Amino acid sequence: MQLEIMPRKKRLSAGRVPLILFLCQMISALDVPLDSKLLEDLVQPPTITQQSPKDYIVDPRENIVIQCEAKGKPPPSFSWTRNGTHFDIDKDPLVTMKAGLGTLIINIMGEGKAETYEGVYQCTARNERGAAISNNIVVRPSRSPLWTKEKLEPITLRSGQSLILPCRPPVGLPPAIIFWMDNSFQRLPQSERVSQGLNGDLYFSNVLPEDSREDYICYARFNHTQTIQQKQPISLKVVLAKSSRERPPTFLTPQGNASNKEELRGNVLSLECIAEGLPTPIIYWIKEDGTLPTNRTFYRNFQKTLQITQVSEADSGKYQCIAKNALGVIHHTISVTVKAAPYWIMAPQNLVLSPGEDGALVCRANGNPKPRISWLSNGVPIEIAPDDPSRKINGDTIIFSSVQERSSAVYQCNASNEYGYLLGNAFVNVLAEPPRILTSENTLYQVIANRPALLDCAFFGSPLPTIEWFKGTKGSALREDTYVLHENGTLEIPVAQKDSTGTYTCVARNKLGMAKNEVHLEIKDPTRIIKQPEYAVVQRGSTVSFECKVKHDHTLIPTVIWLKDNGELPSDGRFTVDKDQLVVADVSDSDGGTYTCVANTTLDDVSASAVLSVVAPTPTPAPIYDVPNPPFDLELTDQLDKSVQLSWTPGDDNNSPITKFIIEYEDAMHEAGLWHHQTEVPGTQTTAQLKLSPYVNYSFRVMAENSLGRSLPSEASEQYLTKAAEPDKNPMTVEGLGSEPDNLVITWQPLNGFESNGPGLQYKVSWRQKDGDDEWTSVVVANVSKYIVSGTPTFVPYLIKVQALNDVGFAPEPAVVMGHSGEDLPMVAPGNVHVTVVNSTLAEVHWDPVPLKSVRGHLQGYRIYYWTDQNSSKRNRRHIEKKILTFQGSKTHGMLPGLEPFSHYTLNVRVVNGKGEGPASPDRVFHTPEGVPSAPSSLKIVNPTLDSLTLEWDPPSHPNGILTEYTLKYQPINSTHELGPLVDLKIPANKTRWTLKNLNFSTRYKFYFYAQTSAGSGSQITEEAVTTVDEGKMAMASRQVDIATQGWFIGLMCAVALLILILLIVCFIRRNKGGKYPVKEKEDAHPDPEIQPMKEDDGTFGEYSDAEDHKPLKKGSRTPSDRTVKKEDSDDSLVDYGEGVNGQFNEDGSFIGQYSGKKEKEPAEGNESSEAPSPVNAMNSFV
Repeated sequence: MQLEIMPRKKRLSAGRVPLILFLCQMISALDVPLDSKLLEDLVQPPTITQQSPKDYIVDPRENIVIQCEAKGKPPPSFSWTRNGTHFDIDKDPLVTMKAGLGTLIINIMGEGKAETYEGVYQCTARNERGAAISNNIVVRPSRSPLWTKEKLEPITLRSGQSLILPCRPPVGLPPAIIFWMDNSFQRLPQSERVSQGLNGDLYFSNVLPEDSREDYICYARFNHTQTIQQKQPISLKVVLAKSSRERPPTFLTPQGNASNKEELRGNVLSLECIAEGLPTPIIYWIKEDGTLPTNRTFYRNFQKTLQITQVSEADSGKYQCIAKNALGVIHHTISVTVKAAPYWIMAPQNLVLSPGEDGALVCRANGNPKPRISWLSNGVPIEIAPDDPSRKINGDTIIFSSVQERSSAVYQCNASNEYGYLLGNAFVNVLAEPPRILTSENTLYQVIANRPALLDCAFFGSPLPTIEWFKGTKGSALREDTYVLHENGTLEIPVAQKDSTGTYTCVARNKLGMAKNEVHLEIKDPTRIIKQPEYAVVQRGSTVSFECKVKHDHTLIPTVIWLKDNGELPSDGRFTVDKDQLVVADVSDSDGGTYTCVANTTLDDVSASAVLSVVAPTPTPAPIYDVPNPPFDLELTDQLDKSVQLSWTPGDDNNSPITKFIIEYEDAMHEAGLWHHQTEVPGTQTTAQLKLSPYVNYSFRVMAENSLGRSLPSEASEQYLTKAAEPDKNPMTVEGLGSEPDNLVITWQPLNGFESNGPGLQYKVSWRQKDGDDEWTSVVVANVSKYIVSGTPTFVPYLIKVQALNDVGFAPEPAVVMGHSGEDLPMVAPGNVHVTVVNSTLAEVHWDPVPLKSVRGHLQGYRIYYWTDQNSSKRNRRHIEKKILTFQGSKTHGMLPGLEPFSHYTLNVRVVNGKGEGPASPDRVFHTPEGVPSAPSSLKIVNPTLDSLTLEWDPPSHPNGILTEYTLKYQPINSTHELGPLVDLKIPANKTRWTLKNLNFSTRYKFYFYAQTSAGSGSQITEEAVTTVDEGKMAMASRQVDIATQGWFIGLMCAVALLILILLIVCFIRRNKGGKYPVKEKEDAHPDPEIQPMKEDDGTFGEYSDAEDHKPLKKGSRTPSDRTVKKEDSDDSLVDYGEGVNGQFNEDGSFIGQYSGKKEKEPAEGNESSEAPSPVNAMNSFV
């Protein structure tokens, strides 16, 4: 026997496995599950998902974008009509359609006018299953016309007379916002005597001499184009009358005793009465046949305007305004009729049917007058659409019978009356689909024994499949007397047993095929506590243990936790948890309570509890000095709204008198478990009168204190809930900052629960532009801390206030704070940028400030980008790297330090606000002049001979200009470190090698070498080298070498060495005492020519400095084997220019200027110099 699943409703417990992706049959229709893979395969008629508003006002300065987006399978194609005829976009080069969408983009920014494209547009999305249409989109460009020129005569009145200053603004689209200001753009003050009407006119109930002025100006602001038009100023002169006769009120507007007003449902109903008289009348409002709605009624313009929001037909009736002063009362009755554009009662819904099924589309709307219902099929009136025998129209319902796949179409319901229309698209999609099972294959379900088991089988098919369940591979279909089969395909086993374990198969069938899926069910043993903790009574200071043994299914891993009074155990080392045991050592009175053992697995949990009672130990004769025992027997009396009396009985003072009682309270409603200090009373007092706050669920406890300390808290008193009241404070820290260019984010610090004073805490958030004439816009939000106002102008000051309210009423009027809507990138680049080159490494930049309005945010400063493409000498191409220098605030000039000499620079300037940078100014190019070069990169001495040395060098790494020549200076150095005459030699700039001839043989020379540009000489590099020894003398030395082998000669040399050692010791002692020695004296007599320049007149040398940088022969250094000296890197220093540079600069908008103080490299000596003379040479000296 097979059991088929028939449509019926069964409710599943919320605690059971969630049921998803199910198929149900309602009104003979199918629900398509929201399964992405399934939806990819199903054909579907088009559905409009996005479209522009019906009344679409566009900015004539920007491109027109008319939105139309739709979905369907296959993807739909799009077409448009304009003013009822086909709109061929291919013939208009200014019109394009977004790829894959129907959205039109009309490019009028380059050419064309918005007025050319004014009209009624409608989009059609079509595929093989039907066509959906958009609303009629009326496209109109916004207009802000100028005021007609008129000559206004001055007005002269006597004080006390009434006056109407007409505004009569030009008719724009959308209508302008009217406000009155003076020549200084200050709003004219308004009051009960002077106010602006809804039509923009300025009404004076009576004029006073102080009303005299020549600049009453009416302004019209057109928000859509952000323009303001100005009327010619009106001059008013009020002459002080000798006596002003008082008079009763009369209405300036509206005229007569009665008038009519018509408004549409959902709009804001605005009724206005302005009266004149002396003294100034006061206006009141009533509804003759009812009461004014409480939460939707607002009074504006000093009670002269009555506004009712979200008006409905129930607000129709007669409203009466009453004007009253000391001399009389007048009335005006306004008969209000509320009409209604069509609105939905039941919009048509998409219908998915299987072949042969029945269904219906229902379209019900209401309005005043009653709307007319008409149907379209695929965008064509149904009267002329292709006939469908399965379709029958019955007013607002289309009935389908025995549909076929060709019956698929998109139907449009149009409900219209004289005030508007509604257009609803709904498709009929006829699908023939074999069954599909959407539940994952081989899903494993684990259930505890004796509990319900739910096995899912989500499915889809058209026609609706039947579902069968089987257990095992060869079993028969499961019967409903043991199992419950739900309409969504789920199989329920009400009481799962061990024998319920196994594999279950779900089979779905319809006439187009069959599908099946297997799931697996495992039944687990329940978790049980076989050894429960037991009640215990112990003395203070002793140890107690609780046992908890758990038995569980061997495939599940349990976790065991312990709780005290349903909370976590105290974080105290006295509590230890073993495998099956809880041990509490050194028990105190606070350890008393209920201890619970909780065993959890992934499928179930069990618990068991036991109570621990702590008693005092056996008393000892010695007196106990301790903190007091807690008070007890707390009682509340004299319970009033804002006060209550608390009384208690003191505990034992433990031989130390109680000095005071501390009372604390808990707010169980808002901060349960958190105790706050309430008050303190003397130790002789056992009652206290307590002040209370509204809407707090109070509990109280008392602690006693003596000289030894404070007692434990008493037991909590009974709870006492005070009555609610309106909040007595408003939120703090109200701020208004924009996160986007078109929004205003209003934030505040919410009140806490204790400060709410009642249920339903909310906030009334109000805002308006600081410099506009708009009324406050308000919205009531839930208990949150932020509200975002969208659609605001960019970076406009706003006045903001946030007021707390609850179900009882409002808090006091809040303070007004100022904020700003969001910033946007600056629009204008700085102008008139010019550069003045100060020197080869420094330039000054000037620019004109941008208009503050174009900054569109907080001005943070100006940012200079500058870079060099390549060195002017074209010898050293470098990677282009832009440097950034930021000048804070409104500075209009700044210095660029650290420039490279003789370079070609480009720069531009940008303004910076909190959002980022604005556009760059046009690039400006400047050149830095030549500078002195750096030292040559290297200097080598090669090929030494008897009388010549060859020098090789590399040019400076930074020539900083065009090299004009090299300068080589050299001089000999004898064995006593004395310097000989200095030779100066000029070498052409194109040379990198030079040979010096006619030098002395076997002589050490010191060389000074540097490059020059037209700006001067650069840093020098030094080197030393030795010419070779004369071969003839070397031969003589070789002939005399045998003397060195004689014993007398060896003894003589030892004596000489000992004498030299003694002499050195004596010199060292004298030097430490500040004396001089011969070498020092000779050095003083022969200075370094680079330190003291040579006198030009006689060629003699100045005093020789003994600075360490110029004592190469005393340092004992040696030249490397290749005789190459590399230029050292220079030390950099930070130069602070102050002007425009705030002390420091970094990579994100600043620059660290580096200036190198080039130091002469320490001279190096050659390897072949300064060696001690050989015995042979010494012998030669004797000869």
